[in-house]
Amino acid sequence: MSDVILDIRDLRKEFPGVQALSDVSLKLESGEVHGLIGENGAGKSTLVKILAGVYPPTSGAVVFRGKAVRWRSVAQSQRGGIAMIHQEFNLVDELSVVENIFLGRERSQFGFVRLSELRKEARELLARLNANIDPDQPVRDLSVAEKQLVEIAKAISCNASVLIMDEPTAVLTARETESLFGLISQLRSQGVTIIYISHILREVLRICDRITVMRDGKVVRTLPPDEVGSANEKRLASMMVGRPLADHFPPRGTPSDRLLLRVSDVSSDQRVRGVSLDVREGEIVGLAGLVGAGRTELAEAIAGLRRRGGGCVEVAGSRLRGARPADAVRAGIAYLSEDRKATGLTLDMSITENVVMVSLRRYSRGLLLASKQNDVARQYVKKLGIKVADIRDPVQRLSGGNQQKVALAKWLETNPRILILDEPTRGVDIGAKEEIYRLIKSLTDSGMGCLMISSEFNELLGMCHRIAVMREGQLMGIVDGAAATEESLMHLAAGVGER
Repeated sequence: MSDVILDIRDLRKEFPGVQALSDVSLKLESGEVHGLIGENGAGKSTLVKILAGVYPPTSGAVVFRGKAVRWRSVAQSQRGGIAMIHQEFNLVDELSVVENIFLGRERSQFGFVRLSELRKEARELLARLNANIDPDQPVRDLSVAEKQLVEIAKAISCNASVLIMDEPTAVLTARETESLFGLISQLRSQGVTIIYISHILREVLRICDRITVMRDGKVVRTLPPDEVGSANEKRLASMMVGRPLADHFPPRGTPSDRLLLRVSDVSSDQRVRGVSLDVREGEIVGLAGLVGAGRTELAEAIAGLRRRGGGCVEVAGSRLRGARPADAVRAGIAYLSEDRKATGLTLDMSITENVVMVSLRRYSRGLLLASKQNDVARQYVKKLGIKVADIRDPVQRLSGGNQQKVALAKWLETNPRILILDEPTRGVDIGAKEEIYRLIKSLTDSGMGCLMISSEFNELLGMCHRIAVMREGQLMGIVDGAAATEESLMHLAAGVGER
């Protein structure tokens, strides 16, 4: 590391009624990986969006390469040398991979785009990421993990001297994550400065040279390299929330012997092949596996979102007859999808409208009963501890953790017996994770059964009574949550454990 490339001085940002940043000062050096951590709402996203040209600051200065800059657009920021990989995909589904990578930066000759040249460069970029993706493939046909890799390729194609990575590994497999870390090391050796934002603290400790902790729109502290080397996840988490943290996971309850969900030999295309498992009253059953293992597809088959090619689903001893989502809801199955922003919520609708969306008939007497809808929304705001200014506000104004609570409230309002949670803590901070864990525990303590999908093995080990491990659409084994280890889960997920 050498000279300062980015000097942030007394940066402030105000939105109507909210001060998102307050006198933030921070220096980043050339060729360093700088971790930026904090709870949702701490100001991380606002800060990097100012650096990337999404927002103008209210006051303060950004000095880049010795000159004060005030980007007026993302394109201007990219041309200046700062690129950002967004947590939410910024891709056009109908365009190909190569068209997305160079969107807005196409090269042409005599009025024609030099597509063969761009295609060759796209292949080279994807090869650097060890991504086996056809540049001509439409983005809509890619998996979530593949879309993330395209985002990374798009960002590094700008030859940026500062690269902002916002939760870059949230949907990557262990192998893809290792490839990304290798690329980060390569870029660092070339003098590229990387701002690395992640809620996965072990990643931050592993990959970052320095770490800045933010809370309530302010910088709490920046840890130098020697302190990063001696720090641990618990210390970072305590700095983030401003208090000592108790045990991360609540104690496991005791399930009853009553079966709430029985899945027998369920198949769906080639993505789910003959899977059988059950969930008891008061039990949390984890569903583990690597990306592409078929976990989400199994959940969708149970919830009626994906056609079942064979097998049956029973709820409390009664066979689920219909195959539509409405049939599953009536039987008492609720499914919280992994992508809350794309399929879990309607972001431009209000908190109230999202909460009552699935159970809307209950609030209709020819006309929708707005007062009753608002009353129910207020009850869930209080019950789940959702931090909102007004229940009439659009959901997109909320932090990730509070959005997840709204999505959960929507399904709790259907009075489910079985709650299927697909990556329930993805993209939420350490404090919100703890709140969601306690909420899941309280729901199962009240007699609900839970099937919980997570890519974080430690989360499944901390929360679940039993863990079912899938690989290539098949069930590889079911293990006791209290006795299992990350290694034993990985062996099964990788196909080296015994069925």
